[in-house]
Amino acid sequence: MQENIPKGCNSLCRACAHRNITSEESAEQKMAWLAHALSPWGKELRSIKTPLAQERWGYREKVSLLTQWSQEARWQIGMIARKHFVNLQTCPIHSERVRKMILWISESIPTPEIFSLSLYAQTGKQATLILKTNVKPDLCWLVEHEKYLSQTGIEGLWLHLHPSAGRRLFGKRNWHLLWGKPRSYNEMGLIYGPTAFQQLIPNLYIQSLREAQNFLTPQKNDSIIDLYCGSGASLRLWTIFGARTIGVETSAEAVENASINAPLAQILRGTCSLRIPQLNEWAKNTPLQHRLAYVNPPRVGLEPDVRHWLATEYRPLRLAYLSCNAGTLARDLAFFEGNGYFVEHITPYDFFPNTYHVETLTLLQRKENVHTFISG
Repeated sequence: MQENIPKGCNSLCRACAHRNITSEESAEQKMAWLAHALSPWGKELRSIKTPLAQERWGYREKVSLLTQWSQEARWQIGMIARKHFVNLQTCPIHSERVRKMILWISESIPTPEIFSLSLYAQTGKQATLILKTNVKPDLCWLVEHEKYLSQTGIEGLWLHLHPSAGRRLFGKRNWHLLWGKPRSYNEMGLIYGPTAFQQLIPNLYIQSLREAQNFLTPQKNDSIIDLYCGSGASLRLWTIFGARTIGVETSAEAVENASINAPLAQILRGTCSLRIPQLNEWAKNTPLQHRLAYVNPPRVGLEPDVRHWLATEYRPLRLAYLSCNAGTLARDLAFFEGNGYFVEHITPYDFFPNTYHVETLTLLQRKENVHTFISG
């Protein structure tokens, strides 16, 4: 059993499934799950990379939460679990910046008749109040309370009017900057906005990027395709080493930020499957021995067309695959192995301590070019 769970943890919350066990027990459970889900590659599965003890709590800088109003408690921010609202105002997994903003909302935002807050989202120093309406509300109340925003640690506060907000949290239109600046910089010096996706423990994410870089060894004569490239953290790394680089990303905000973070890379907006013709044109003059790839897909894994294209047409010499779903990863790895690829090794990364979630970095190469790789 884990001792010294920080104060403020709501026992009704089901998000941190591993909060009552030790970090060692959590790592063992995650490794057991991966050994089962990735059983064909058991020999290639390495020990899990874990965060420092002080990074296991207070790390969650990206949240999307529901709201509830009551006359007694005012605005509460949380989640629904078993049909009951769970207040997460003091959640210890959230960063101090998130907790301060939740408190600010509770103390500052007026009644639903004036400001009908539905959802709250935060990415690092960028916060968003989401209303399920197209009508911009009266914001006179903000003048009195905005002076306290700088004390929360955020740098930008947005109003987003999105009547159909739900599973799809953000829409394209009706974004209004209420206070501060529209972009911030993270610990890696990368610019990001209110809808950005970022790995939650920078030190651990940097380790994964270094492992990928040490394996791919991008150089001046190489061409590297980076799929689902986000705001360009990996893109920038490949360009630093002189590789010719192209990325694909669906989010307009992420593409805009990636163009700033990795100015030497070419970036295509859209789904990866729809950008295959442009990728073919971009890569046609690059010999197979100088083709590399890095992919970081969502939980559904690689799109079927993309998986087929990578394995049978583009055929990179080496490929690094960061996955958040061992099930879809197993499917994709089986396809690559059936088309002439070899799994060098798989490294788990505990990006979400105290939860059951675990990510993996898999390193693959074409079988005719097998060599022994030793990570740093």
